[in-house]
Amino acid sequence: MTAAPHGSRTVLLIDNEPRVLRLVTQLFERHGWNAIRASDGQQGIELYAQECPDLVVLDLEMPGIGGMRVLEVLRDRDPDATVIMLTGHEDIGTAVEAMQLGAENFIAKPFEAKHLAAIVDRAYEKSRLRRRNRVLGARQVRDSSPTSLGQSPAMRAVSREIELIAVGLAPILLSGETGSGKGWIAKLIHAASPRHAAPFVSINCAGLSTSFLDTELFGHEKGAFTDAKTQKLGLFEIADGGTLMLDEIADLALDLQPKLLTVLETQRFRRLGGTREVEVDVRLIAATHVDLAAASKTGKFREDLYYRIAALPIRVPSLKERGTDDIAVLALHLFGSIREQLGRGPKEVSAEALALIVRHDWPGNVRELRNVLERSLLLAAGSDRLEPRHLPSELRPQSASREDESGPQDLTMAAAERAHIERVLTLAKGNRLRAAKLLGLARQTLYNRLHDYGLDDS
Repeated sequence: MTAAPHGSRTVLLIDNEPRVLRLVTQLFERHGWNAIRASDGQQGIELYAQECPDLVVLDLEMPGIGGMRVLEVLRDRDPDATVIMLTGHEDIGTAVEAMQLGAENFIAKPFEAKHLAAIVDRAYEKSRLRRRNRVLGARQVRDSSPTSLGQSPAMRAVSREIELIAVGLAPILLSGETGSGKGWIAKLIHAASPRHAAPFVSINCAGLSTSFLDTELFGHEKGAFTDAKTQKLGLFEIADGGTLMLDEIADLALDLQPKLLTVLETQRFRRLGGTREVEVDVRLIAATHVDLAAASKTGKFREDLYYRIAALPIRVPSLKERGTDDIAVLALHLFGSIREQLGRGPKEVSAEALALIVRHDWPGNVRELRNVLERSLLLAAGSDRLEPRHLPSELRPQSASREDESGPQDLTMAAAERAHIERVLTLAKGNRLRAAKLLGLARQTLYNRLHDYGLDDS
C-alpha cells in the first residue's frame, strides 16, 4: 500500500469482528490513511454519508443489515463509491454478485496484508481518477460545444466528427501539428463518450525507453527485474473502463508495437514477469504530428498497427487554419481557464491586446498561445486588464515598444523580469513576502532573484 500524508485519504472499515477491525485499521494507519470504523451495517451507512470516505472495506457476513445490502445502499446513493468486500469463505457465486452490484474487488479471509495492500492501491487509483474525471468531464462537456471549439469550417468539421465517433469503441487517431490541441480534443472525446465517468489516462511516448514504456503501459510483477520491489499496475489497468491516450505514438518502439496490437485486438495482456492474463476494457486514442501512413510504408511504423489505430482518423487543424475569430474565442477561453488556475491576475483582455493576439501567426499553435497567456497574466499582476505591454515583444509592433512609462519593453527576458520585480516590490511597499505572493514565487526564489539582479539592498 502506497504511503500518504496522514488524513489525506480516508477509509471506512465496516466489520462486526473487533479483531479484524483492529488489524485492518492498523494496516491502513501504518500507511497514512485516516481509518473510520463501523461495527455494523447501519452504522457504516450513516458514517459513509457523514464522512464521504475515499474507500470502503466491507465485511459480507454481518448480523442485521448484511454486507450485500450495505453495498447496494452505498452504490445507490453514490455511484462512485469504491467498495472492497471481505468474506470468511470463498464463494464464486457471491463474488460475482458483489461485483455486479458494483464492488471493486472481493477478498476471502484470512488474507495477506500485501494482497490487500495491492488491491487497495489499485482501487484507490481508479477511484481517484474516476472522481477527477467526473469533475473534469463535466467541465469539458460544458466547454465542448461547437462555440468553444470555434466557428471556422475546419473546427465545425472537427466538432461534428467528435459527436459521431465519441459513442464508439474503435481506436481514434488524432493527427496535426505539434501543439495544435490534440490532447484537448482527446479529452473532449472522452467527456462526450459513455466512458466519461471512468478514467482518462495519457502518456507521451516521445523519448521514453522501450523498457520504461513497457512497464508504464502494462505494469510489472514484484521481482520482474532488479528494482521491481512491488507490483506495479500499468496504465491499461488504471484506465480500465475508460480511455487511454498515447501521444506521439510514432515514437513507440518497434518491438512494443506488436504487444500493443495484441492488446487492442484481445483486450488482454500480461504484466512484465507475470503469467496471468489481465483483461481490460479500454478505448485507445492515439495522437501524432507525423504522417503515420508514410511511416508505415517505409517500415518505421508497423502497417498492421497503423490500420488498427487509424480506424477513426481526425485531423486537428493548426491555429492559423482556424481563422481570427476562432483564435479570439480560444484566447479568451484559455485566459479565463489560466486565471482560474492561478487564482489571480487581470479579469479581462483589452481590445488592443486581443487584436495583437489574433494578428500573430502562432507557429507553436495552441501550446504557444497558452504559454504566452500564462506568462502575460503573471506579468500583469496588479493590473485590471491584460494590456499590449504585458504581451511578449514579438506580438507587439515597434511603435508600442515604449508604451510603458517605466521604460522600453523590447528588452531581454532578464531585464524584463528585473523591471517587473522592481514594480511589484514598489506595489508591495518593500514587503518581500507579499511581493513573492504577488509574483507567484517561493520566498527563497525571490531572494535568489533579488541577489542575481543586485536588488538585495533595495
